[in-house]
Amino acid sequence: MTRQPSERTVIFLIGAVQFVNILDFMMVLPLGPFFAGPLGIAPSRIGVIGGSYTAAAAISGIACSFFLDRFDRRKALAAAVAGLVVATALGGLSTGFGSIISARVLAGFFGGPATSLSLSIVADVIPSERRGKALGAVMGSFSVAAVLGVPAGLELARWGGWRLPFFSVAGLGLVLVPIAIALLPPLTGHLSSAKALEARRTGFFSLLSRPTVQLSAVVTIVMMSSAFLVIPIITPYLVFNLRFPVKDLKWIYMIGGALSFVVLRIIGVLVDRYGSTRLAAVGTAVFLIVSWLSFVRYDARVPITALFVLFMVGMNFRMAPYQTLISRVPEPAERAGFMSLMSAIQHLSTAAGAVFSSVVLSTGEGGELVGMPRLGIVAMAIAALVPPLFWLVERRVGRVASVPVMTVAAEA
Repeated sequence: MTRQPSERTVIFLIGAVQFVNILDFMMVLPLGPFFAGPLGIAPSRIGVIGGSYTAAAAISGIACSFFLDRFDRRKALAAAVAGLVVATALGGLSTGFGSIISARVLAGFFGGPATSLSLSIVADVIPSERRGKALGAVMGSFSVAAVLGVPAGLELARWGGWRLPFFSVAGLGLVLVPIAIALLPPLTGHLSSAKALEARRTGFFSLLSRPTVQLSAVVTIVMMSSAFLVIPIITPYLVFNLRFPVKDLKWIYMIGGALSFVVLRIIGVLVDRYGSTRLAAVGTAVFLIVSWLSFVRYDARVPITALFVLFMVGMNFRMAPYQTLISRVPEPAERAGFMSLMSAIQHLSTAAGAVFSSVVLSTGEGGELVGMPRLGIVAMAIAALVPPLFWLVERRVGRVASVPVMTVAAEA
């Protein structure tokens, strides 16, 4: 009989898959200045390239929510990541605006489901009383990609040209992901229950008609839009409004990513002990305070690096409670479909936040962003809704531990 991997092993393998997935997403916009000239792309159109990935991931999330739960999660994840690796390599082969947009759309179609499946696998194999710690560890891949992946991608572009980071990430995925998939066991427990048969009969629309799912969608919209009202404009705000040196921007992301990696693991443990709502309330308080000091009433006596590192931590602080909470909403037989739906809503919300910020803000004569205090207040008002919405969802799903659909050893 084949020995099942431990919980720790599953978390590590999924984290490795997510590292490749997140690095593919995070590196493209920072590389914009490197490929814009050679491909004849105007700098103002670089944002469209990032938006194409988001739009494709949203469409893919909605589409996959109809059928993703019908397959072995391991095989589905393998197919999604294989498509992502191919799309990343095609990005390195781009010859112009149209080809790189096509490559990023393809990457979004596969990258969105890869994230949904990864989180579903963790929720499937880790009982809810330990799930916060597990999800916090997996989400650390975001921080590792920020600390190591993005700076490494920029250095590769400076050393070997803009195509090299795309080929390097594709090569990393080609080596790392098959090993991770091979070491995961078949994940078919969600297919064999009566709930699975019912889910396949009732389908996506039955899922979306439930009040708890609708409330989870509202939580997702509030979480993501409040953050992405300000995230896309942080770099120009730092450079043009606060006159922060461009050469020092990397330290904010590296320090913030490293600190977030540590904090996420601690928060995951605390979520298991105290529940999602309490931790989300603390994270929201940090977000509100730092947003006020950063955008509404900036005080030059506060060190900019410390302030925006804390802002990154405040944003990440809310994510572990959020992922833990929504993982408890669906039945295992419909979890991947539910996660795909939430992923689509996340991407649509981030896009809406970015578009709204461009409407509220204008550009001054010196390049500074005009209207930041107003935008900061809007972001704070939306973020303040997070704790009560968490409480409503947590009250509906209760604090009863769910039974994992695959049993693995609790310790490595």
